[in-house]
Amino acid sequence: MVGKFKRVYGPDCSRRAAELGMTDHKIVTLASIIEKETGVSEERPLISAVFHNRLKRGIPLCSDPTVIYGIAGFDGNLRKRDLEKMTPYNTYLKRGLPPGPIANPGRSSILAALYPAPVPYLYFVSRNDGSHYFSNTLREHNEAVWQYQQGGRRASH
Repeated sequence: MVGKFKRVYGPDCSRRAAELGMTDHKIVTLASIIEKETGVSEERPLISAVFHNRLKRGIPLCSDPTVIYGIAGFDGNLRKRDLEKMTPYNTYLKRGLPPGPIANPGRSSILAALYPAPVPYLYFVSRNDGSHYFSNTLREHNEAVWQYQQGGRRASH
C-alpha cells in the first residue's frame, strides 16, 4: 500500500501541495475526505472545490464522514447528537481539516485535492442516487436540501 502511494504521490504532488499552501499530510487528509464523500469520480474535483473554498473562508467543512470517523462503534445511523459531540474529527464543530486522514484515498481523490475545480461552490447535498447537487449560496443549498432530502434524510454540506 505504501509503495503504491509513493508511485501516485511523488515530488510533483508535493510541489503542487506547496503551491496551494498545504503540506502533504493536509492534502492526503483532504483527499481521504473527498474519497469518502463521493464514489462518483467526476464529482471529486467539485467536492474538493467546496472544501478548498470553505477552508479559505474559515467555514467549517461540515463533512459527515469525518464525524462518523470520530465515533467509536458507529452503528450506521448519524444522529443530531453525533454532530454536536466534540471530537477531533467533528468538522461541524471544528474549523479546518481533522488531525489526519479518515480513509486511504485513491489516485482520483488525491488529484482532486491537488487540483480542485475552478468553481465558487460552498455547498453540496446528496441527490440520493450517488451524485450531488452543488450550490454557491446557503439559500440555494437549503432549497436543494428540501428538494432532495424531503424524505427526512440528512444532507451533506
